[in-house]
Amino acid sequence: MGLATPATAHALVQPVDAYTLTAGRLWSVVAALLGLAGVVIGGLALARSAGRIGTGTGRRGAIVALAAGLACTVIGGLVVAAADGGPGTGYGIVGGYVDLVVGPIAMILGGLALARSRRTA
Repeated sequence: MGLATPATAHALVQPVDAYTLTAGRLWSVVAALLGLAGVVIGGLALARSAGRIGTGTGRRGAIVALAAGLACTVIGGLVVAAADGGPGTGYGIVGGYVDLVVGPIAMILGGLALARSRRTA
């Protein structure tokens, strides 16, 4: 039993293949897609709240962008906090940091669209 422990520890710190989809990478990708959707929806809501592209959906889009950005940021923070290694270890830390950038952008766009929709209503 004492001899198996160093071998197990050595196997845990080995970098994984670049194409291996681990749980950390999966969560990072899901959060990034959610955040990107929030950025797109927030941008569209901001354009609609200005009255350039139709009316009526700016407020709902702003709320969806805020929620998507918040979820992206929280998931990215959890991935970064749970990562035991750096880039290339399979923990999804690079994607987690991307999520910590994309999520707040979606929240900012959603907040701006919500503020603009309240002002014009």
